[in-house]
Amino acid sequence: MMSPAVVAADPAAMALTPAPGEAEPIGSYANGCIRGAQALPAEGPGFQVMNLSRRRNFGHPDLLNYLSSLATSVQSEGLGRIAIGDLGMVRGGRMVTGHASHQSGLDADIWFVLDLPDLPHAAREREDFATMVNPTTRRVYPDRFGPAQVRLVKLAAQDQRVTRIFVNPAIKLALCQAEGQGDREWLRKVRPWFGHAAHLHVRLACPADAPACIPQEAPPPGDGCDAELMSWFDPPPPASNQPPPAPPPPPAACLALFAE
Repeated sequence: MMSPAVVAADPAAMALTPAPGEAEPIGSYANGCIRGAQALPAEGPGFQVMNLSRRRNFGHPDLLNYLSSLATSVQSEGLGRIAIGDLGMVRGGRMVTGHASHQSGLDADIWFVLDLPDLPHAAREREDFATMVNPTTRRVYPDRFGPAQVRLVKLAAQDQRVTRIFVNPAIKLALCQAEGQGDREWLRKVRPWFGHAAHLHVRLACPADAPACIPQEAPPPGDGCDAELMSWFDPPPPASNQPPPAPPPPPAACLALFAE
C-alpha cells in the first residue's frame, strides 16, 4: 500500500491495472503515461525479468516485442541470457524512485551481465549488478565489458525502432574503440549519460500511430565518438547549491487516465 503522501505526489502509483483501450503512449518519455500497457512475462526464450515485486515490467507492445526479439538474437549468437530491469508502471507515469523517464511505456533497462543462471523469482530481487566502469581510471574493466557486451549493445541499437541507448561515457568510449573502421552508424544512437555503468537504457521511438506521443529529437549527426564524448571526462563543474527544479505536472490526459 502506497502512503497517502506518495499517492498525492504520484497519482500513477495508485493504478493497479492497465488503462483499457488500444496501446497508446501519451506525452513524453520523462512526463507521460500509457494506455493499454501490457506486461512483459517474467521469463521467456533468452531473458528473465528482475525485481518483479516492483511491478515495473509494463510497456507498449512494441517494447515487449523488441525485448523478446533482442533476447532471441542474443541467445542465438551464444552470448547468454539477458537480464531485463525496469520498463514502466502499469499506466506509466512518474516512478517514486529510480527514474526520471520510463513514463510512456517505451523505455527499458537491460543489465550487462549475460551469464546469470535461471533464477527463481525471489532470487531476482537484487541491485548488486557489477559496474562495468573502473571509477579510478574512468574506463571499462576489460574483464567485465568484453566482446559479448559490445555485441549486445550493437544488436540492441541496430533495430530501427530504437531512437536512443544510454550508457556510461566510459562504455560509449569502449564501443567506439571496439568498432574500429567497421559499420559505425549504430553508434550514433548510443549516447553517454550519467550512471548507466551496469546497464544499458533502451528507448524506442514513438510509434507511427501514436499522435499524443512526444518524440525525442534525432541524435546529432556522426558516430558521437568525438570531442563531445571526451568532454564527459573533464572535471565536473562545482556543485550547485540550488535545489533541483520541481518536476512538471503530468499532462491533463495522463491525470485523466490515472483516475479511470
